[in-house]
Amino acid sequence: MDRGGCQMNGGGGQSGPEQPGMITLEDLESFSEDQLSDSGNGSLEEGGETMEDSENQDRLLHYWQDVARGHQVEVAQDMAEPIQQLTSNNQGRSQRQLIPFTLLGRKEKCGELLYEKRQYEKGRWACITMREDTYEQSICYGFMRIMRYICQQNSLGDYLGMTLPIITVVRTNETHSAMSNDVTVAYFLPDYHQAQPPQPTDNEIVIEIWPATTVYTRPFTGPTNEVTIIDQISAMAELLDSPGVCVNDSFIVAGYTNPAHSNRQNEIWFLERP
Repeated sequence: MDRGGCQMNGGGGQSGPEQPGMITLEDLESFSEDQLSDSGNGSLEEGGETMEDSENQDRLLHYWQDVARGHQVEVAQDMAEPIQQLTSNNQGRSQRQLIPFTLLGRKEKCGELLYEKRQYEKGRWACITMREDTYEQSICYGFMRIMRYICQQNSLGDYLGMTLPIITVVRTNETHSAMSNDVTVAYFLPDYHQAQPPQPTDNEIVIEIWPATTVYTRPFTGPTNEVTIIDQISAMAELLDSPGVCVNDSFIVAGYTNPAHSNRQNEIWFLERP
């Protein structure tokens, strides 16, 4: 992986009381499951009849706009269609692919997993680096632009399919006491697009080939804000037998589940130096 360039998340934010969930694909899933009646094929039924697409889009868009206001983020009207696409079945293509890896080792203590060592193979990623006023805004705006690429703003003009985790590359100072607002959001292209990746219409989204990389990963649950991420980086550095083998100023937060969920599933990744 390119340590200095494009290399996803969970979220960011301020310490203190937990803020509303970050805008991600899983927020949509939570909304569609908890607040709408989903027929299972992407349509929403009411009184036995399918609601109009425009009404579905409006309801989903308004939900996203409500979530975004808690993070000083504006969700534009043109996000309505991508948001709806990510909640629909997309002609049977809604299943999410987990990014493949080879497990190289595990370290446990008293039955508790401390960390895993994994090998991720060479692959193509779509990524965008954001430099907004706040860390949280960078993640939100970056993910929305990646969403547009996934949904239709690509050379195929089609939905590309979803992979997990979505990762966020975070950068810190030498002492790991502060994070930069310079944030990279990245999406691993599904296997069927790896050989010939559709090109983004957004010229700030870059398709990069990341080399095979060894990572040390530690799972954690709960919110992913600046405080918890710094805490997880510090905890992982203490657990590693030889932290010096890893990159010291760039880390990955991998997000698997809805950030608004009380038992959120995340991982912190340390990248082994080449």
